[in-house]
Amino acid sequence: MTGAVRLEPVDECNLEPLLSVAAAEAEPEDVMPPVEAPAGWSLARRDAFREFHRASFGGLDGPTRTLMYAIVSGGEVVGMVRMARCDEPGTVETGMWLGRSARGRGLGAAALRELLKAAAAAGMNTVVAETTPGNQGAVSVLRKCGAELREKGGKLHARICLDSVLPAC
Repeated sequence: MTGAVRLEPVDECNLEPLLSVAAAEAEPEDVMPPVEAPAGWSLARRDAFREFHRASFGGLDGPTRTLMYAIVSGGEVVGMVRMARCDEPGTVETGMWLGRSARGRGLGAAALRELLKAAAAAGMNTVVAETTPGNQGAVSVLRKCGAELREKGGKLHARICLDSVLPAC
């Protein structure tokens, strides 16, 4: 089923499946902040992954001001998308990753569309993102979802306004 996803807030029930897909289908630097640990998916890096996600269990009003969602397709966790409050009122920043086997199937755009709905339901009016111009997958998803894109300093900045009808991704 191409492009069909649902988002589940990351919690203890889906944290291990999320870690499993990350370890099997992504590089650590693509799915979490850098940590002092042996290369690859070492035990220390797996523990850091868990703690990184647990820190956001409080959601948008918690200490990290971040809500992380497991992206679920076909009953399986395939990646993660998040929104984090920005200092600008009504604005959240987003980022996502998908396991290699889930890429190129329209799931990224579907996940972002669901995140835009969740952001609007949370009272947000703008979603922003940052990537590199060479990240073709992210650029494609952002364009499909109606992002206004501008390049500055080697980074691509995206802005999606939620004040009107949500863009069709």
